[in-house]
Amino acid sequence: MRALVGAFVNGNLAEFHAGDRSGYDFWVEQVLALDRLNPQTAARIARALDRWRKFTPDRADAMRAALERVKADTALSPDVREIVVKALEN
Repeated sequence: MRALVGAFVNGNLAEFHAGDRSGYDFWVEQVLALDRLNPQTAARIARALDRWRKFTPDRADAMRAALERVKADTALSPDVREIVVKALEN
């Protein structure tokens, strides 16, 4: 999972940051699903959005919203919660 999803969110930037924002929806789904199985790997994948403020305003807003969606999950592991909260604070 880490190799496949990680390669997409970190290495295929054109598709991950596609105009329809489907890459961010995919990221949310994968982080939440992976968090149930392997929180450490999910936390690594979650870092793909930790620099959201460096993007154009429209993309930054979509990335922040994706981070907020993950943060709102009540069953989120401490590993992923730490990454997401720090990303939103910085």
